[in-house]
Amino acid sequence: MKQGIHPEYRPVVFRDRSAGVEFVTRSAVVTDRTIQREDGTVLPLVDVDVSSASHPYYTGRGRILDATGAVERYRRRYGARTR
Repeated sequence: MKQGIHPEYRPVVFRDRSAGVEFVTRSAVVTDRTIQREDGTVLPLVDVDVSSASHPYYTGRGRILDATGAVERYRRRYGARTR
């Protein structure tokens, strides 16, 4: 591996603003913001709009779109046309 060409890979805090949840993971993301953790460590901070803590698919609070019959309506309307 070439030295000096790879970004720094370090622990970073990702904070979901809508859910108020913080995740610590390793990343090479560049950010100017930092946060001091409860244990006293200072880590880079990235605010995200959606994470698994707030996304409707993962939380089960999302609505399920009823697509039943959509294909049948299309086939009825346009039929199985041949070229």
